[in-house]
Amino acid sequence: MRNLSRSGAEGGRRLRLPYLLVLPSLVFMVLLLGWPTLVGIREAFMGPDGFTFSNWQRMAAEPRFWEAVRNTLLLIVIVIPVQFALAFGMALLLQSRLRGSRLYFYLWAVPLAISDLAAGLVWLSIFSDRGYLNSALTDLGIGGGFSWLSYQNTSTMLLAVVLAEVWRSTSLVLIIVVAGMQMIPKEYDEAAQVFGGGAWQRVRHVILPMLKPNLQVALVLRLIMAMQSFAVAQALTGRNFPLLVGETYEWFTALQNPAVASAVALVVLGVSLIASISSLRLLRQPEAEVGLR
Repeated sequence: MRNLSRSGAEGGRRLRLPYLLVLPSLVFMVLLLGWPTLVGIREAFMGPDGFTFSNWQRMAAEPRFWEAVRNTLLLIVIVIPVQFALAFGMALLLQSRLRGSRLYFYLWAVPLAISDLAAGLVWLSIFSDRGYLNSALTDLGIGGGFSWLSYQNTSTMLLAVVLAEVWRSTSLVLIIVVAGMQMIPKEYDEAAQVFGGGAWQRVRHVILPMLKPNLQVALVLRLIMAMQSFAVAQALTGRNFPLLVGETYEWFTALQNPAVASAVALVVLGVSLIASISSLRLLRQPEAEVGLR
């Protein structure tokens, strides 16, 4: 009987152990994310007289909010495909093991260590009226007095922000893709070559299917980071190129309206969740394929 009771007690401890190990992380997540989210939701729907939608109406009536929505979506649509194409191309070059490929990898990964604001200031020194780009154009006799970041030139502002974002965060996608490629067994590629598979066929039928989990992680991270883009555009253009997170900051600090700021923040959260779930479903692997891996 004692042995049975001891074995039962040990079994109960083993059942409780995973929950005890997860408990600190759960408490941390609740305090760090759960509680602020609940406070933000309450702030967005509360007014002096109680529950209200007036904060959302004021947010929707602000023209700059819709400009910020448009600019944020433009960044997502333009930057993310370009980053994935560049990262995949650079990863293929690294996989070919050209001379100096390790040096190339370190050079491409340098922007990952630079903060968003610092990256924005770097590109500001290029695109400002007296920046390096206008100086180079003047030396070449092409011109050089163009205001790239003027509020009247929305297309060049978008170009500057896109280039800065691509330079700053492509390295994150590159590292994830390179890590995934290193996990692909060489036998698969060698077998494809034996059966006459060309370079494009090996990429399409061997590398890309095996990279799906890594591409899924990279896509979710980049979608969330793109929705949170702020410091780069702020350093380059100020409020001339509004983004959603920048509007949250503006409502909270300059306009002293935490309620509308919370409403904009909830829009960012909602769009991030929808985009992340959609990307997870888009790149979801069949169960049979997961079992083979």
